[in-house]
Amino acid sequence: MQPLQHQMMGYDRAITMFSPDGRLLQVEYAKKTVRQGSTAIGISCKDGVILVTDKRLVDKLVVSESVEKIWQIDDHIGATASGIISDARVLIERAQVLAQQNRVTYDSPIDIVSIVKDICNLKQITTQSGGYRPFGVSILIAGVDNGTPKLFETDPTGIYFQYKATVIGEAEPEIEEILYKEYKDDMNMEDGFRLAIGALKKILDKNFEPERVDAAYVSVKDRKFRFLSKEDVMAYSKGKK
Repeated sequence: MQPLQHQMMGYDRAITMFSPDGRLLQVEYAKKTVRQGSTAIGISCKDGVILVTDKRLVDKLVVSESVEKIWQIDDHIGATASGIISDARVLIERAQVLAQQNRVTYDSPIDIVSIVKDICNLKQITTQSGGYRPFGVSILIAGVDNGTPKLFETDPTGIYFQYKATVIGEAEPEIEEILYKEYKDDMNMEDGFRLAIGALKKILDKNFEPERVDAAYVSVKDRKFRFLSKEDVMAYSKGKK
């Protein structure tokens, strides 16, 4: 049965209704929304974990600093997203509150997988409850737990996986191919930034400029989330640093 026939029969009108071949069409539409979003890359390196994202400024009058695509969840955790960014902001703010509650209650930083599972639990609830729509966003969550860099990807279904390197958004097929060819287990963060920013530059071509790229990292050494400066973004895009 073709997707158009599914739509004509109404299987895409309710989130709780499976199509005859076992698909939730509203969830699949949410995944398509992610694939239309701006590109975000995460790479786990031996000395930390990095996030690089395209802010895709569509209006030259927009102040680039006002566009948030990478967020700090806790001192040792950051995140970026692709898809409906307003959906992402709601989930990130929930994660920030959870991280602070953990510090107040247990006097210790929260582990990354607890953040990931909480976000995915909420995403999953919206795939089985009437009156909701799925979150139209995938989120990359990166940080350092007990000296180990970790990178997770969550999708609209509520599924999550841990990755060595991954990409979401409109340029996923092209950059994924680059990551498969060039990622190495012994890469440091400088190598990772050169790979991620270089891949983004290759895809954006003439549209590449440091103002539309956000980059951040958490190092194993001090477990502190930090943003990369625009000067460093430019240097890495030229293969320097």
